[in-house]
Amino acid sequence: MLAIVCPGQGSQTPGFLSPWLELDGVRDRLEALGEAGGLDLVAHGTVSDADTIKDTAVAQPLIVAAGLVTAGALLPAPTEATGAVLAGHSVGEFTATALAGVVSGAQAMSLVATRGRAMAEASAVTPTGMAAVLGGDTDEVLATIERHGLTPANVNGAGQVVAAGTLEQIEALRADPPAKARVIPLQVAGAFHTHHMAPAVDALAAAAADLTPADPTLALLSNADGRAVTDGAEVVTRLVRQVSNPVRWDQCMATLVDLGVTGLLELAPAGTLVGLAKRAMPGVETVAPKTPDDLDAARALVETHGGTDNPSPREGNQ
Repeated sequence: MLAIVCPGQGSQTPGFLSPWLELDGVRDRLEALGEAGGLDLVAHGTVSDADTIKDTAVAQPLIVAAGLVTAGALLPAPTEATGAVLAGHSVGEFTATALAGVVSGAQAMSLVATRGRAMAEASAVTPTGMAAVLGGDTDEVLATIERHGLTPANVNGAGQVVAAGTLEQIEALRADPPAKARVIPLQVAGAFHTHHMAPAVDALAAAAADLTPADPTLALLSNADGRAVTDGAEVVTRLVRQVSNPVRWDQCMATLVDLGVTGLLELAPAGTLVGLAKRAMPGVETVAPKTPDDLDAARALVETHGGTDNPSPREGNQ
C-alpha cells in the first residue's frame, strides 16, 4: 500500500521550486494557485530569500501549492495512485485534503492564505516560537515541556516533540532541557497549534463557512488523532480546529503502519517526513523527490506500492 504525505511549515528553502518550473505546465499551475491565494508563488518559490518565505503568510500557501504542483507532475489525477492513503503534517493537511477531492486546489489555496495571514497576525500579539526537542524519554520530555508552561505542539514520533509557547518559555526550556535531549529553536514565527492561535481559528472558520466539501475519494488521515475521516464536512471542521491543537504525527504514522503501508512518497518540499518515517516506520520504502530528477524513482515507488483498488477510508489505531 502507498502513502502520499505532505510536509508542513519549515520545510521550505529558497529557490526550491526553480527546477520544477522546467516541467511543462508547472508554471501555469503555480500561477493559477498563486492567484487563488493572492500571492506571487512563482517568485516566492524561486527568487524570494529565506526571511521572505519564513513569513507565515507566505510560507503556508507556498508549501501547499508546491505539494499540489509536484503531485500533478507525478500523477495527473490523485486516484491514479490507486490504493493510496493521504496524510499531511500541519499545513500539509490542506494539500492532502485537496488531493483527496474534499476541496478544489483553488479552494485550498484561498483557505490556506486566510490561515497564514491569520496565524501571522496572531503571532504578532505576543512574541512566541517553537523548538524541537530531540531524544530523551518521551514521558519525561512531555513533563518537562509542561513544567515550563509550553505546549507539545507537534508530537512527531521518532524521538521528536516540538514545544511551543512564549520566547521566554522556550529559552527556559533550552536552559533546563529534559535528560539526554537536545532543544533546537525552529525558524517559525509563532507558537502554532497552541492557544496563542485562537484568533486564527475564528478567521479560518469564517472563511470555510460557505464551503460545501465533498467526501474524500481516498483514505485521508487527520492530525488530531491519526484516524481516517470519511466525511468531508468533518475534514474541514478538523482543519479549522487543528490551528490551535497539537499535531499528532506519531499517531498518523502508527495508522499508516496499521493499514499495511509499504511505500511512502513525500511531496515537495520533501525530506522532513521521510526522515521521520525512516526511524518510525522501519521496512517502509520511501522517496522524497526534491527535483524532477527524482521523478523516475517516485513513479517507480507508486507503481510498486500502489494497489489496484482504492482502500475504503476507515478508522485507524483501533
